[in-house]
Amino acid sequence: MKIKYLVYAVLTIGIIGFIGYRISENKSKNEDSKDPKGKGKSMSVNGIVVEYETFDNNLSLSGSIEANEQVEIRSEVSGIVEGIYFQEGSNVSKGEVLFKVNDLELRAQLRQTSTREGLASENERRAKLLLQKEAISQEEYDLARADLKSAQAQSQLIKAQIAKTSVRAPFSGRIGLRSISPGTYITPAILVAKLVNTGKLKITFSIPEKYASQVKTNTTLTFKVAGSDEKYTAKVYAIEPEVAVATRTLQVRAIAENKSGKLLPGTFADVELPLDIIKDAIVVPTEAIIPVQNGKKVFVSSNGQAKEVMIETATRTDASILVLSGLKAGDTVITSGVMSLKNETPVKVLIK
Repeated sequence: MKIKYLVYAVLTIGIIGFIGYRISENKSKNEDSKDPKGKGKSMSVNGIVVEYETFDNNLSLSGSIEANEQVEIRSEVSGIVEGIYFQEGSNVSKGEVLFKVNDLELRAQLRQTSTREGLASENERRAKLLLQKEAISQEEYDLARADLKSAQAQSQLIKAQIAKTSVRAPFSGRIGLRSISPGTYITPAILVAKLVNTGKLKITFSIPEKYASQVKTNTTLTFKVAGSDEKYTAKVYAIEPEVAVATRTLQVRAIAENKSGKLLPGTFADVELPLDIIKDAIVVPTEAIIPVQNGKKVFVSSNGQAKEVMIETATRTDASILVLSGLKAGDTVITSGVMSLKNETPVKVLIK
């Protein structure tokens, strides 16, 4: 009997303890339900105290590399190619003959017009003597002189056509792959090869219009290309005189030396363009920024609570962003857990 009563006593104590525990839990939940903002429970977050600092205002942009000079080599006259005097992929000098079109027919025409020119010259000479003796009229002399001028013009025209049969390099550079062979009948529509000057290269890029007033000619910039960590320098030499309406950007062009030949036209460039150095700048980590519909915002800690602040930003680097308005020195900006925060959420900030 004693064992039976002992078991009943243990069960009774257990039931009373369970009921007490449930009452305590329900009371705690009721207290939380009366505190919808979670007051009294602080969220642990990281933060920084904003301080004024000097900011090297650099723009990170994408640009394209172009040849300093580039031209498609074509023939101005039609005919049979009788000689090709360049090697594919080789360097050629300005004025060097690249290929020759057969000019036998043109030279025959030149001999014919030269004969006519000689005859017209002799007729003009005789007419001039007769005019001096008043044996012919001024009108007759003028006709003889006109015949001479016409013959001379015809000879000059054919000489110009003959000169066009020798196609020369308009500038020094590297010539590409050819599309003709000796004996090909060529016309002006046929592309023979491309000539590119890669001793210097142009880097073309666009900047947002709000930075237009900060870009100046002779500014030295740096850039990198894909597949290499080497930094190259270039100098801004031309700026478009107007902002493109469609993109609201300003096109800028710089030139870089390429004596080593490592850079190739047509590749992309990651450009770092230096702007004005800003003193007393406010810079915050990028992870603190929250994009919203009408701009960007951050959370600052004020009296133990998170406070939402709208900001205006400018240049972004790999780890930070320049803030133009919305923050001041001494503000504590929350840098972690920002996506979980709401206005007036209690926070406990660990300053880093």
